[in-house]
Amino acid sequence: MVIDWREHIAVDPAVLVGKPVVRGTRLAVEFILGLVAAGWSFDDLLENYPGLTVADIRACVAYARDVLVEVQVFPVAGPSVGR
Repeated sequence: MVIDWREHIAVDPAVLVGKPVVRGTRLAVEFILGLVAAGWSFDDLLENYPGLTVADIRACVAYARDVLVEVQVFPVAGPSVGR
């Protein structure tokens, strides 16, 4: 099931300088993703931030996916790994 992140993520210039946040909170998407990247489970997030839902967390991931689809990444020539 793909979640529509637009139902859970808001961007408002008056909240965290316009960073995308979980709607109704001041929890930035990048903050939630950073915790997930650091190894926090969904249960950890829900326990520490009771205002969050599983759908909110999934919406953060879906938002990041959609943003990355629009980003172009170009390889840069440089030293090879392991030289």
